[in-house]
Amino acid sequence: MKAQPRVQMFRRRWICLLCLSLLLLLWFGHLIVRDAEYGTGQNTGLRGYKRIRTDGKSQFLDIHCDSCALVSSSGQMLYANAGEEIDQIGCVIRMNNAPTRGFEKDVGGRTSVRVVSHTSVPLLVKNEQYYFRQEADTTYVVWGPERNMRQDGKGPVFNLLLKMAAKYPKAKIYAITREKMEDCDNVFQNETGKNRRKTGAFLSTGFFTMILAMDMCDSITVFGMIDNNHCSRANRSVVPYHYYEQNRVSECRMYQVHESTRRGGHRFITEKLIYARWATRHNIQFKHPSWNL
Repeated sequence: MKAQPRVQMFRRRWICLLCLSLLLLLWFGHLIVRDAEYGTGQNTGLRGYKRIRTDGKSQFLDIHCDSCALVSSSGQMLYANAGEEIDQIGCVIRMNNAPTRGFEKDVGGRTSVRVVSHTSVPLLVKNEQYYFRQEADTTYVVWGPERNMRQDGKGPVFNLLLKMAAKYPKAKIYAITREKMEDCDNVFQNETGKNRRKTGAFLSTGFFTMILAMDMCDSITVFGMIDNNHCSRANRSVVPYHYYEQNRVSECRMYQVHESTRRGGHRFITEKLIYARWATRHNIQFKHPSWNL
């Protein structure tokens, strides 16, 4: 009779151990799923760039390139005859709605990644069949302030991109996260000693593109970007601000106006000085024109 209570006690202990083991397995399973979903595991991509999905699931930009061509939208690209060289580089990064059709000889025809300002999103949507269907292999990375990119239904640009993601499920559309936007502000302040908000400036699409290129590329060749001293040289070339808008304001005029405006401007010239500094620490070179680093 004494053996029976011992058996029952053993069974209870065994059942308790089994329940504890099951709870531990469930907990570890939860951690694995969480890591896969939120990017805390390995090979989960760049956390600062989150895909816009209709199902709301987290998916970060998972792209790495040995070599990248970052193609400026500057008028410097006109008559550069760099198209063949650009197309032979592993990944080609462009900005906003800069076209390739009709300019292939100078800027190439391939586009791997296109970094887009919130203000340029309507221009892409205006030609949505081309950008989100014909160019479905292109990855779009969109930046913008919180008021336009908020995801609570009150962000007009985010809502527009969400609509494109639903309409074109194969389109790869990513948004720079709020945390990454703040990180870029901190980078600007660390490089200049100035608070971006207090100076009344906005970071340019070029700035976010350079940050992304350093995140995803081992080596970067920048085409068509002038250095910070170009506009002060007496013998500088006079070109349009964009190679595809040849009757608009000149590049240097645009840079000088933005650099000196008190509120709402881009600090293009200051940013070029930052890029020159980055080029001493990263594998970055500049062509058409070349930079004397």
